[in-house]
Amino acid sequence: MSDLPASPQPTPPLPQGDRRRNPRLRELVDEMMATIRAASHRDLWSPEERASCEADMARIMDSVRSHALGGPAARAKLD
Repeated sequence: MSDLPASPQPTPPLPQGDRRRNPRLRELVDEMMATIRAASHRDLWSPEERASCEADMARIMDSVRSHALGGPAARAKLD
């Protein structure tokens, strides 16, 4: 038997003005949105960092593919 309800219960809409009742939460959301806006207008990684991360990702994905396909022998059959 499952402990989860059959279907999620929708949350009732909040009355107008309730979303700003918690000033600390509102401040946190405003800070997060300001950070996202600032980050969207600049590159957060240097070209060297980006190249290093892309090389790491390629190496990781090669390993994942190799394991998923049963190792180098299985991978060679597809090449």
